[in-house]
Amino acid sequence: MRVLGVDPGLTRCGLGVVDGGKGRTVRCVAVDVVRTPADADLAHRLLGISDEVERWMDKYQPEAVAVERVFAQHNVRTAMGTAQAGGVVALAAARRGLPVVFHTPSEVKAAVSGSGRADKAQVTAMVMRLLNLEVAPKPADAADALALAICHLWREPMRARLAEAEARAAEMARTHKARLAAAAKQASTNTAAKQASTNTAAKQVTMNKTKKPGAAR
Repeated sequence: MRVLGVDPGLTRCGLGVVDGGKGRTVRCVAVDVVRTPADADLAHRLLGISDEVERWMDKYQPEAVAVERVFAQHNVRTAMGTAQAGGVVALAAARRGLPVVFHTPSEVKAAVSGSGRADKAQVTAMVMRLLNLEVAPKPADAADALALAICHLWREPMRARLAEAEARAAEMARTHKARLAAAAKQASTNTAAKQASTNTAAKQVTMNKTKKPGAAR
């Protein structure tokens, strides 16, 4: 599977394409950073990111897109810009029918380095090691994009299997619940029918007892 990893941002948006092979083997296809000037209009900055992301999708033909999920930050303006850039990427992928998955920073760090608290230097070092890169991708946004792609390649199959298992379990639970409801309804019907039969028999007995001798003659 080929995955486009995106570390969203307005000033720097990291892009990394990684191919996944057998087992956990991964190979770097391309990596770069899209930059937009801080003094430019927001709409034009987003347009620039969108155009470049779409160019990458057309050129490298990824099968899935992995985007870093935005968490609350002290700088609200930065967080909003990051979320907007991520939304542009998701929209571009949706237009091509590509699945988009958002991964948290801790998920990416844990997948790549084994620790959800790893710093950027540790993540970059592991990305270099996993992809057999001789030079560290710079700036850090580029390495983060590659890390996102690797995280997706390794986590998504497990997540998909888990989701499938949960869906099967939910379906089994619904089927069991429906059977119990049907059984309860049938039992209620049988009880009502038995009670009606008992009442009819009791009524007949009462009628027989109240008949006067010789009335039938």
